[in-house]
Amino acid sequence: MSNIDQQPPEVVEAVRKFRGQFRTTGIALIILGALAVVFPLVFSIAAKVLLGWVFLLTGGALLYHAFQAKRWESAIWSGLIAVLHLALGVYMAFFALNGLVGLTFLVGVVFVLQGGVEGMIAMQHRHKTGWGWLALNGAVTLILGFVLIAGLPGTALWAIGLLLGINFLTTGVAFVALAGSVSEK
Repeated sequence: MSNIDQQPPEVVEAVRKFRGQFRTTGIALIILGALAVVFPLVFSIAAKVLLGWVFLLTGGALLYHAFQAKRWESAIWSGLIAVLHLALGVYMAFFALNGLVGLTFLVGVVFVLQGGVEGMIAMQHRHKTGWGWLALNGAVTLILGFVLIAGLPGTALWAIGLLLGINFLTTGVAFVALAGSVSEK
């Protein structure tokens, strides 16, 4: 019995119904993931610029709100937050290489913290089967965080794009596999 057969019938039917979309999306993600792995700097910059545009859009919306709610006692503070979003958005969207080091450092710090917490979780479950996998995951995440931080500024040129690429690849493979796990009716 396959794993998909153990799912509730609604899930299997939904996957079956959208099988083509799962496969197409999976293939697109695999292609994008492979490109991101091959060209990590391009994808690192693209992700940072896209995030910059998100901050520009939220800054614009917040600034609009601040002007519309100018009689609100906190409108000036709302406007200040808008200006901060706009400034960060301009910096991230229009100065492509600047900020990659900080972004990579932040990812490294998150991985160090995540790895430490995962290690603590593993220790709490050390008397249970499979706890070693938790410990291994925590250790790998912790080491990856330290590698990202210790390798700065060099790691900033590839880290974000490579991580995105690996994520896109694994998600794409999962989607294609899921589509292939159901039979057509």
